[in-house]
Amino acid sequence: MSAATNHGISLSATIDGDGIGGKDWDLNDSYRYCERIARSHYENFPVGSVIVPKYLRKYFYSIYAFARTADDFADEGYENNHSEEERLDCLRAWLQMLQECLRGSASHPIFIALSDTISRFSLPAELFEDLLSAFSQDVTKRRYESYDQLLDYCRRSANPIGRLILLLFGHRDEALHLMSDAICTALQLANHWQDVRIDIGKDRLYLPLEDLSRFAVELETLIECRASSGLRRLIEFECERAWSLFEKGKPLCTAVQGRLGIELRAVWLGGARILRGIRKNEYDVFSSRPVITKFDKLAILIGAVTRSSF
Repeated sequence: MSAATNHGISLSATIDGDGIGGKDWDLNDSYRYCERIARSHYENFPVGSVIVPKYLRKYFYSIYAFARTADDFADEGYENNHSEEERLDCLRAWLQMLQECLRGSASHPIFIALSDTISRFSLPAELFEDLLSAFSQDVTKRRYESYDQLLDYCRRSANPIGRLILLLFGHRDEALHLMSDAICTALQLANHWQDVRIDIGKDRLYLPLEDLSRFAVELETLIECRASSGLRRLIEFECERAWSLFEKGKPLCTAVQGRLGIELRAVWLGGARILRGIRKNEYDVFSSRPVITKFDKLAILIGAVTRSSF
């Protein structure tokens, strides 16, 4: 295994650090291991456990544990000053373990559980491969020349999660999946515009360089975190793009019934709140970062249940 196995974000730390190395894992224990990971990051869990029917939860946990761990290799490794090559080594090893899992030879508890989930629900392997591709890209790619490049990144980093959720709930209609893609991309764009300052601190810029040129925004303005008039117009432009995608995907929120419909409406309303918060701040993404408050969460839940915005 690569040199990255000697570092804290490595697979050896993920395995041996949790005391699981060398153990023969059965399926039930593997699912419980994934659940612990999901619950330890509950604030980021894509579908709340209350919303997901009990019989489906363990399958969501396996997908979340796979994606969360890979995302940690890419992001937390940066925060802990690990080199690009070390982080990529971890992701390459994770991909190798995914490929072994797809061949039915998993030994790590996350992949034992994931293999069962993939088999039970006939989940496309490329959705998991796309996620790892996007995580790897986050390690090496700092700038996006065009909006199309950014959309391609969102296609691999955000859209697979929406499709996997629909598949677990039994929705295989491609029309529904395309609407999910629109919402997932819109949500990721909203998060990018919400976190411009945070991303710059990590030497990442998701604002397309062609759009910086279009609005005469100098890169130095962003690095210095100055909300110029040009930058405000640029952020407004990018937010409108996200709005159009939210609207494109909105019919999904009522096309899907039951608990998943409630969750989809909550996700849609949460993304809309972020964009409204940016607009309320007059598109100054440096002086104030929009957040979802407890009051917002209550309003979102009520709106999702009553469909008042749909």
